[in-house]
Amino acid sequence: MIYEVRTYTLRTGAVPEFEERYEKRLPARLKHSKLGAFYDDLDHRTKVRAALATDRERNALPGGQDLIVAQESEIMIPAPFMHPLASRDYGTGNFYEMRIYTYPAGALPQVLEAWAKAVPAREELSPLAACWTSELGSLNKFVHIWPYKDTIERDRIRAESRAAGRMWPPQSGVRPLRQENKLLIPASFSPVR
Repeated sequence: MIYEVRTYTLRTGAVPEFEERYEKRLPARLKHSKLGAFYDDLDHRTKVRAALATDRERNALPGGQDLIVAQESEIMIPAPFMHPLASRDYGTGNFYEMRIYTYPAGALPQVLEAWAKAVPAREELSPLAACWTSELGSLNKFVHIWPYKDTIERDRIRAESRAAGRMWPPQSGVRPLRQENKLLIPASFSPVR
């Protein structure tokens, strides 16, 4: 299984209109594949993208191309310990933190090994929604996403995860070259609400 992570940079103030258009086109989109950015493989993704491009019902509705300033797409591989996206209850939260680490070339196996050992104890505090490594697009990335009820719960859980006796953050012996954090609120139609 692969996941496609798409990032759209929209014109200032365009988010509500973009989400409204996307939601109207969603039923036609779901005829081709589930929402959640996952595919069996690259061939499956290619077939879905081709079907979407020729879907008259979907394409008759306004898209969002005129609202997009920039678009990125990355193909990600799930970490061996990741549960399928939206396959379990994430609680009552509607707030997500996405952390993106870029590591030196060749370091991801070491990072995955350390995380595999530490994630079960960390999930006693809150579930891991997603964890991927990059396959196509920007390489050597390690991405993890955690759901929270709000920023207060995020701060509390992060403090608890670093308390004495806890193995967090995982120590792989290699430090990231770069880190990026994104705070996310899912659209009303998101499968991870």
